[in-house]
Amino acid sequence: MIDLLIVATYFITIMLVALAGRNKAGEAVTTEDYFLAGRNLRWPSVAMSTIATNIQGYQFLGMMGSAYLYGLAQANLEINAVQGILLAAFLFVPMYLSERIITISQFIERKVGPRVALAYSLANLALFSTITLGGALFWGAYAADLVFGDYFLWISEVRLVRVGVLVIALGVFSAVYTYLGGLAAVVKTDIIQFAILLIGGIVVTLVAVHHLGGWSQLYVKTPQLMHLHLPADHPKLPWTLLFGLFFLNINYWCANQAVVQRSLAARSLREAQVGLMVGGVTKYLMAVIIIVPGIALYGILGEQGLNDPDGAFPYIVNTYLPVGLKGIILCALFASLMSTVDSTFNSLATLWSVDVYKRYLKPEATEPEMVAAGKKTILVCLLTGIAMGLTLMYLKFNNPEAAFTHTLNELRYYVNCGIVMVILSAVLLISPVPSTTLIAFIASAPLNLAIQYLAPDMNYFVRAGVVIVVLFVVFQLLPGRNRLRPFKELFVADSKGVAWLGLGLSLSLLVLHFVFH
Repeated sequence: MIDLLIVATYFITIMLVALAGRNKAGEAVTTEDYFLAGRNLRWPSVAMSTIATNIQGYQFLGMMGSAYLYGLAQANLEINAVQGILLAAFLFVPMYLSERIITISQFIERKVGPRVALAYSLANLALFSTITLGGALFWGAYAADLVFGDYFLWISEVRLVRVGVLVIALGVFSAVYTYLGGLAAVVKTDIIQFAILLIGGIVVTLVAVHHLGGWSQLYVKTPQLMHLHLPADHPKLPWTLLFGLFFLNINYWCANQAVVQRSLAARSLREAQVGLMVGGVTKYLMAVIIIVPGIALYGILGEQGLNDPDGAFPYIVNTYLPVGLKGIILCALFASLMSTVDSTFNSLATLWSVDVYKRYLKPEATEPEMVAAGKKTILVCLLTGIAMGLTLMYLKFNNPEAAFTHTLNELRYYVNCGIVMVILSAVLLISPVPSTTLIAFIASAPLNLAIQYLAPDMNYFVRAGVVIVVLFVVFQLLPGRNRLRPFKELFVADSKGVAWLGLGLSLSLLVLHFVFH
């Protein structure tokens, strides 16, 4: 009962904070108010909201499960986010802010033309409204049932039904407060959710390490799992994945509307850059609380301990945590879900309203009409997200032994490779050719599939890197019509202090790879 009261308090608090953050009745709501919180975010809000958006239920379940199987190498997906964050802070975001854009599509249109921009918008609308939303909803509901299935028996004794109902309920709740408050409400709730998921993650980590016997036992009982770099022939996490991961981090941290939107809403370049880098430091902590418990549990149970690796997190919670703390952990799971879902809803509303509705369907639309169109988009995408969440639920239940996070990542990359090529063309080239850029974007998925067919053993991270490089070189550089921007024009720092902070963050990543190689 105590746990349920904690969870109920959490949901009530989130809704009250969201309602408090919305515009008062009668106030004129502009697109910058609703989609960018009036461009008034300080660096703490940028940092916490960005990382809260990034952390999802699949990281506590899927990535912790993968860490149980493969060890510290799974942390590459967390710590190497710093690469993308630094590029966003010093290369991409300065360009975005100088253009005063609302969506990344607007930037692409100015650099590469309207057809490429439309392709980018439609690709992201399709991806966000299905796999991104559906994945977040599924993992949140799946985790909740794994940890607290007994509390949800009143819904149904059939687990499939319980998870399905939770997918719907969590989706509706997140959509409601996002619909009402826009980005301002999203950011305010994200700050609370960030604090909760951080507390929950730290608790789980400390408990797992305690039952292992202490931090030193990670090297005593699981030395084979304490390496960031696995052999090149490893089926899931070879060290060569770092090549492809570099480019995919560009997609996520530099060209993802849901993530970049916080930086676009920053009060100044300094606030955006500092916020992003503080977020980068936080990613190290996230790597600890997501990866270490999985390794510790392997040291406790051994390789035969779990049939489903994604059950590592629920096992720790159900086995080792007392009443009260369980409620906090469940809130952390819900926080990881809703901080992603609300951001995705807001970004979908922004992309549709600004890039499609205003640009092509109703050019004469007023700003209140654009906001209204964005709100309708949230409701439509609620349905698509729930449908995909239920589909992923069915697939997972039919293949419980799989480390499901890698399957979802691979699906995303069929689209993301083309997106990376587009944004690199827009940023790095002086005069990118619209026609060749569009052809390269369209060719990205077939090329990915072709390489997968010809080299089925190639890791999907490596394959993604190959696809991006081939597309950029063949379609953009070889024709000889494009020239790269001078290096000195690309990187911008608000001040020397900000530049030194960026250098320190870069060096810290190199040190981690050296120490834990």
